[in-house]
Amino acid sequence: MQFPVYIDLFSLHLPLHAVTETLGMFIGFRYFLYLRKRQGDRIESNNRIWAIIGAIFGALFGSRLLGAIENPPGLFQADNLLFYIYQNKTIVGGLLGGLIGVELIKKVIGETHSTGDLFVYPLILAMMIGRIGCFSMGIYEETYGLPTSLPWGLNLGDGIPRHPVSLYEIIFLILLWQMLVFIGRRYALVNGARFKLFMIAYLLFRFGLDFIKPGYRYAFGLGSIQLACLAGLLYYSPVILFPSRLTQKQYA
Repeated sequence: MQFPVYIDLFSLHLPLHAVTETLGMFIGFRYFLYLRKRQGDRIESNNRIWAIIGAIFGALFGSRLLGAIENPPGLFQADNLLFYIYQNKTIVGGLLGGLIGVELIKKVIGETHSTGDLFVYPLILAMMIGRIGCFSMGIYEETYGLPTSLPWGLNLGDGIPRHPVSLYEIIFLILLWQMLVFIGRRYALVNGARFKLFMIAYLLFRFGLDFIKPGYRYAFGLGSIQLACLAGLLYYSPVILFPSRLTQKQYA
C-alpha cells in the first residue's frame, strides 16, 4: 500500500483523507437527524439549532487551537500564523471546544437539559470514517505511531514498522459503541449520561494512545492533547468519582 492514498473522483485527483473527512461529517449528521426523528428530542427545535451552532463553532475553534499548539516550534516559525493554525486540527480539541461552545450557548438561551446524548453515536460513526482517512495519510499527517517490533506494526510510508494508531482508534470506537449500547440497555441512565460516558472513555483512551505517538512534549513528558485530555477528565471528575450520578434512582 502506498501512502498517502489518492482516489480519482470524476476529473479530480483527491487524497482519500479529504473525501472521508467530508463523508464522515455528512453521514454523521444524517445519522443524527435519523436518530432525532426516530427517538424524539426533548430539546425544543430552536434551542437544538443553537446548540448545533455552538458545537460547530466551538469545535472549529478548539480543534484548530489545540492542533496548532501540538508543535510550538512549528507554530512560532510559521510564515503565516493564521494559515498554520487553520491547517492543524485535532478531534480532542474539536470535542472539548464543541462542549464549551454548547455550554456557553445553553447559558445564553437558558436551556437546562443536556443536549449531547443524541450526538454520541453519530459522532462515533463520523470519527471512525474520518480515521480511515487519517490512516490513508500514513506518515504524511501527524496521526501515525511510534516504531514498534510488534507483529502488527505497519510500514506507513517510511519503511519502518509503526503502531497503526488510527486503526487502534477505529477498533476502540467500535468497542465503545457496543459498550454504550450495552450500558444503555442494562441501566436507566439520566439525561446526558451517555455523552459523559463517551467523553470520559475517549479522553482516557487518547491520553494513553498519545504515549505511542511522536510529538512535542510539555510538562511531565505529556503532549498538548494529553494535557487537554486531563483538563477534560478534571471537568468530568464529579461523575468519575460518583458514577451513581449517571443512573436514575429506583424507588420501591
